[in-house]
Amino acid sequence: MTRSMIRSNSLLLAAALFAATLVVPQFSHAADTQDVAGAVRSKLNKSQFKDIQVNVDANGVATLSGTVSLYENKADADKIVHKVKGVAAVRNEIQVAGPDVSDAQLKKTLLDKLTYVSMGYGSVFDAITLEVQNGVVTLGGHSHDYPNRDSALAVVSTQPGVKDVVDNIEVDPVSPMDDGIRVAVARAVYGFSSLNRYAIDPAKPIRISVQNGHVELYGVVDSQADKNVAGIQANSVPGVFSVENHLEVAGQPGEK
Repeated sequence: MTRSMIRSNSLLLAAALFAATLVVPQFSHAADTQDVAGAVRSKLNKSQFKDIQVNVDANGVATLSGTVSLYENKADADKIVHKVKGVAAVRNEIQVAGPDVSDAQLKKTLLDKLTYVSMGYGSVFDAITLEVQNGVVTLGGHSHDYPNRDSALAVVSTQPGVKDVVDNIEVDPVSPMDDGIRVAVARAVYGFSSLNRYAIDPAKPIRISVQNGHVELYGVVDSQADKNVAGIQANSVPGVFSVENHLEVAGQPGEK
């Protein structure tokens, strides 16, 4: 065999080995993708996820499609898949089927339920707002802590007819000073003779939100005089820097 033939054969062998190194990882990567998809399906092997389809691409992006009966199931599926090893990102295209409920009826039902999310002492320190459009529920306003915010989100997420949830709730800062101001403002407001009746029904209190000494009042009162007095009482508390009086008067335009 001539030297040129030996050199040619060596080059062909090297090229074949190089091609093999390119092919093997591709097969391995495809196998890894299938493994990740299988792991995702295994995690979603529950009755509430039975109509969900899974696809994992070469970059580890898991696409979820199909339907669920509650928004809570869509959110839970998203959280579960994010934790699966090998999943780099989640594209959640799941549709919430469930019953068709009018926006007006859905809003009324949710407002009734949210009213009693935080009963008793802590209820006056939450002022959570709610809007519904085409089954999409947007929560806003203030909560004085994360557990109450999470409770509100749970109530909405488990309600049939809710298609999606937007969380714009602001959680008030954690501060011993603000905690003291909340209690002092509540005592000043509810301790005033013409306002203490608003403490009788815990579902309809004058709501007090405090952020770094800044006080905001929310809710619905019976008269302009009650609104004015509540603002004056809040302003009288030591340590309060300012007061925004968002109280609405029953029967007047803009009442919510």
